[in-house]
Amino acid sequence: MINLRPATPADLKLLQHWDQQPHVIAADPNDDWYWEVELSRNPDWREQLIAQIEGRPIGFVQIIDPAREESRYWRDVTPDLRAIDIWIGEETDLGKGYGTRMMQLALARCFADPRVTTVLIDPLASNTRAHRFYERLG
Repeated sequence: MINLRPATPADLKLLQHWDQQPHVIAADPNDDWYWEVELSRNPDWREQLIAQIEGRPIGFVQIIDPAREESRYWRDVTPDLRAIDIWIGEETDLGKGYGTRMMQLALARCFADPRVTTVLIDPLASNTRAHRFYERLG
């Protein structure tokens, strides 16, 4: 069974390790998550979560309110949306259904707030694997 728990500064080395994995780099080659800073911050518009199976970390999920996030990455969006980032940390954990379950858990968190109407995602155009994944999820 997969569960999501808050990411903490104790996850720094793990997240840095995952960021160096070829499949993670291919999905997001130019991103720097500034883990050293961001794991210590807990703004009320964001959740950073570690997905785990029986205590073993397998992936990362970030859920944000794009209308309130500080960088304005999503520009001017309407209120009551959420945006999700998700990845599996180790290549050996790909293709096992873990991402699907992680996304189901993330979506349940988003839509637990009855005001939320839509979830945004933004995979690279070249990330065809992610496109197929999101299409399968509807």
